[in-house]
Amino acid sequence: MSLLILRNLLKTFGGLVAMNSVTFSVDEASIVGLIGPNGAGKTTTFNIITGNYRPDSGEVIFDRKDITGRPTHKIVELGIARTFQNIRLFQDMSVLENVLAGCHCRMRAGLFPSLFRTPAQRSEERQAVERAMRELAFVGLDDQYANLAGNLAYGNQRLLEIARALASDPKLIILDEPAGSMNDPETAVLIELIYAIRQRGVTVLLIEHDMNLVMNICEGIAVLNFGHVIAKGTPEDI
Repeated sequence: MSLLILRNLLKTFGGLVAMNSVTFSVDEASIVGLIGPNGAGKTTTFNIITGNYRPDSGEVIFDRKDITGRPTHKIVELGIARTFQNIRLFQDMSVLENVLAGCHCRMRAGLFPSLFRTPAQRSEERQAVERAMRELAFVGLDDQYANLAGNLAYGNQRLLEIARALASDPKLIILDEPAGSMNDPETAVLIELIYAIRQRGVTVLLIEHDMNLVMNICEGIAVLNFGHVIAKGTPEDI
C-alpha cells in the first residue's frame, strides 16, 4: 500500500518551472530513490512534501491524509522527518541535546508543568532522554552523547542528523543526499543503517547522486529532469 502519493505537483519560482505535473508514490516499508541531475527539482519536491514550500497546484497524500500546504511542524507530527543536503545541526549544542530536539514534537508538557517541573514533566523528560540515547545507540554515536555536535567528524554529523530525525518517531524519513561527501567506509555504514531503518518499519525516501548506493538499496526509483518525472520503476527498469 502507498504511504506517500504525489499527484500532479506544479511549483514555479517566477518564470522558472521547478516541478511540472510530478506524480509518483512510495510504498510502506520500502526504500525509494529520487534521482536526476542538479536543478531537476528533487529538493523542491522534498520541500513540498515537508511543508517548506506550498505547491502551485497538485496534492500530497500521506497515510491517506491530504497534507498539501500544511505547516512543517504539523507534518512532522503526522510522521514525516527529514535530513538536509547541507547539514543543519545545532553545532554548539551537545550530541544528546540535538537528538532531544527531535523528540520535542512528541512531548506534551506545556508551559506550567515545564516552569514548575511537575512529576509528569520530569517523567516525560527522562523518557525523552532514554529515547534519544536509544537513537544514538542505533546510529552508533551513544559514546559521543556529551560532545558538541560541531566537533564530530563529517560522517558522524550525518548520522547525528538521522538520529535526530528518527527521534521524532516518523513513519517516513526523507534523506537529502545522505552519502554526500562521505568516503567509502562511511557510505558502507550508511547503507547498513538505511536497511536497519527499513527493518524498523520506517519507509525511506532519498535523494542521492551515488548511483551505486541507489541501485543497490532502492526497490523503486523515480527520475526527475527539468521538473518532469521521466521514468519510474525498479532499478532494473531504470
